[in-house]
Amino acid sequence: MLRRLLIVVMLLALVAVAGGVWLVNEVNERAAAPMPITEVDRVLVEPGDTLRDVFAQLQSRGYLADDRWARAHVRLHAPGTIHTGEFALLPGDSLVDVLERLRSGQVLQHYWTVVPGWTAAQMLDSLATLDIMHTPGLTVDGLPTLLDLQETHAEGWFLPDTYAYVRGARDLNLLAMARDNMRAALETAWQDRQADLPYASPRELLIAASLVEKETGVESDRPLVASVFVRRLNLGMRLQTDPTVIYGLGEAFDGNLTRVHLRTPTPYNTYTNHGLPPTAIALPGRASLEAAAHPADTDYLYFVARGDGTSQFSRTLAEHQAAVRRYQLGR
Repeated sequence: MLRRLLIVVMLLALVAVAGGVWLVNEVNERAAAPMPITEVDRVLVEPGDTLRDVFAQLQSRGYLADDRWARAHVRLHAPGTIHTGEFALLPGDSLVDVLERLRSGQVLQHYWTVVPGWTAAQMLDSLATLDIMHTPGLTVDGLPTLLDLQETHAEGWFLPDTYAYVRGARDLNLLAMARDNMRAALETAWQDRQADLPYASPRELLIAASLVEKETGVESDRPLVASVFVRRLNLGMRLQTDPTVIYGLGEAFDGNLTRVHLRTPTPYNTYTNHGLPPTAIALPGRASLEAAAHPADTDYLYFVARGDGTSQFSRTLAEHQAAVRRYQLGR
């Protein structure tokens, strides 16, 4: 009798073990199976959220039919502390993939691109479209104080580049990254600059680079444009660059630059004023900083747009007038 009882107990134990093994395998297989995610999605983990909250999000979108086996997987494998933030859900992801991102803190990255040639106002307009924490009443005029620019004018002091951020980022943090990058890039350009440039400070080099940025987007033309500005400054000639006139007009400019505009006095009008304008007129990129710091060795004094993005450079006024007739008036 005792022997039969032992046999029954052993059989029950074997059944239990077999059932347990089957259950563990079933849970693991389900956790490793791709979820029905058809396009890139995201899951948000707020402070205080648990895995149950995450599973509820997955269930609400149809990615988990039942969270009981997901909770069983967690009990079996104890994935540890999960991070807060925004996490990607990708086609082909399994629950194991998602849990690994939550555990390791692979927070979803977003990107903001500051375009070379933008003004500081355009930069703030772009920043305002991002899903981040915004500073109430943020304006260009307030940037020097808020970001300790040590300048009275913010124009030019943010480096065009692509900046990564995560959900919950603040606008001032992104602007601070762009400010720090410009300071570093400008310092490098200033320290490595060509000898005998007519610029007394990194600030003046920044202003010159902004003029180069606005005059051309063609890589090969940038050092040539920079050389024209250097020659004119050295000879005491006015720079006579249209973008400074447009910048000085501000909202009064309607898109059509006229002779009246060229004669309208503003602090930025380089047709009526000698030397550099008082501040940068745009955000110069690294290529324009490099061109301003290393202008080409030329005897050009003039240039005019050809209409295809490139410029025609001239040594004399007669050559320049002929180029204007060909590329501007003739068109």
